[in-house]
This record gives sequence, C-alpha cells and structure tokens, in this order.
Amino acid sequence: MSHRIGVIPGDGIGHEVIPVALNVIRAAGVELDCVDYDLGGARYLRDGVVLDDATVEEWRGLDALLLGAVGTPDVPPGVIERGLLLKMRFDLDLYVNQRPFLAPDGSHDFIVIRENTEGTYAGEGGFLRKNTPFEVATQGSVNTRHGVERCVRYAFELARSRDRKHLTLVHKTNVLTFAGDLWERTFNEVAAEYPDVSTAYNHVDAACIYFVEDPKRYDVIVTDNLFGDILTDLGGAVSGGIGFASSGNLNPDRTSPSMFEPVHGSAPDIAGQNKANPVAAILSAAMMLEFLGEDAAATAIRKACSDTETLTGSTTEIGDLVVARL
Repeated sequence: MSHRIGVIPGDGIGHEVIPVALNVIRAAGVELDCVDYDLGGARYLRDGVVLDDATVEEWRGLDALLLGAVGTPDVPPGVIERGLLLKMRFDLDLYVNQRPFLAPDGSHDFIVIRENTEGTYAGEGGFLRKNTPFEVATQGSVNTRHGVERCVRYAFELARSRDRKHLTLVHKTNVLTFAGDLWERTFNEVAAEYPDVSTAYNHVDAACIYFVEDPKRYDVIVTDNLFGDILTDLGGAVSGGIGFASSGNLNPDRTSPSMFEPVHGSAPDIAGQNKANPVAAILSAAMMLEFLGEDAAATAIRKACSDTETLTGSTTEIGDLVVARL
C-alpha cells in the first residue's frame, strides 16, 4: 500500500534531514507517493508567499505531512511561525502535539501531550499606543472546555494503553487561576472515567526541576500549548539532545492529515554542512508510519535508532547506519 505524503523540507537543515528520513522509510519497506512543497523562510523572502488557503485545501487530500524545519534569520519573528506552522495546526485542527522522550540508557520513557490549537498561541491580544512611551501590549490565553477536554481525553487514552497507566497534569493553577481552574476541573472530571489510570499534578516550574532531577517519575504528561512548548525542549535536552526529539501534530479524528516534524529548528549555522543529526526526523517519520498503520515498519525504525551512542557521523552517514540496521 502506498501513502500519499506532503513533504515540506522547509529551511536550513530541513533539506538535509528530510531526504534521509524518506530514505529510511523506503528501506523499511513502505511505499510513498511524495508531493513536494516549497514553503518556509526562503520561499517568503523570494516571492512573499508563506502559506495560502489553496495549499491547505490541497493537503486535505493527503494521508500525512512530513516537515523538516522552517525559519531563516532574515525573516522577522512570527511571520513563518504564525503564518505557516500555526496556520497548519489551526486550519487542519491538529489539536494534539505528541512528543515522546526515551533516555539513551532507558532510565526514563515518557510522552508529553501538548494542547496545540489554543492557549497563548491563539493570537488573542494587540497593541495600544504602539511605539510611544505609553505603549501597552496584551497577549491573551484562550482555553475552551471543548479544546481542553479533547486533549485531556486523548492523554488519558494514551496513558491507559501504556504499562504504567499514569498521567500527570502540568499547569500553574496557583497563579493562572482561570485557565488553570478550567484545566484542573476538566482533568479531574475526565479522570473519573478512567479509574485504571493513576494521576498527579505538578506546577510547571516544579516539572522543570523534575525533568532534570527525576524524569523517570513521568509516564504521560498533559499540558497547555505554551508550557508544552517549553517543557518539550527541556525533555529533549535530558533525553540525549534535541537532535533526537521527534513530534507529531495530530488530528486524532482524522478529518485532515496529521503533520510530523523534528522538534529542532532550521539551524542555519550548520546548514549545508552535512552535520545535522537526522535521528529526530527519522523518528518523526516513524511516528507518521505508526499513525498510518505501518506498525511493523515504525517499530523496526525505532529499534534501528535505539543505540544512539553508536549513531555518530555526518547526516548521511547516520542515515546509512540506520538503513544498514534495518
């Protein structure tokens, strides 16, 4: 069975790690029909295009999207992030961001579920008297019962499927007393439907400490958009490095294609030098295959990437090592 995949290398090292990931997929025996899209900072600088509605509609006919990395130093902050990444997440309703973290020595294995379409990233806010001594900037956090509950429920289902069956809510309920209250009440109400899943709560600042000092305490974590963004970078740092951190932007209802991407950025300082670690892109591709029902291939790819200490060399050399292990 062939899968029709939208491929967006993007910018910087995205053009190096995505071809490696596609090569690994094919070596695992999965057929792909790839549709290439030239999007990112370089495209914006060249002709002013970020992401148009027609392209989003075209994506609805695909099985999945695989993204490398986007952003260049010459593009103002927010243009690509909001105009491409967030537009993809919002328009395709990719409301779950799933990021797994497995320590190289196996000492911890946890997954962060980040709500992906609300919170401070929804864009509520604005300026008053901008560029004056009396300037005011507001940035609101949008949290709906519908949005929170579907994310929390997904996290409970995931926790139930794992051996430890444990779920931790991370927020800041002692200060963010409106959004935090909604999250905590929703979490506790949904928990009543999952008596087989044990639960816990951490303030986000405490979770940062535990990520470093005792990450093995975690099984599945659910949190809001901003906290999830920050925590998962730290999760990568304590799990072998950001070059091993994969992610999936999921539409669990499958009303549109899900998008998979490594957590790392475009790394313009090493772009074009064959130095980037492609493992995060490869593992993101494995997440994509699992979502598409190619479980055997996904498992084989993860196993081929598991001995991270021996996965050294250039971008292409690491890719060749993974293919050889397959």
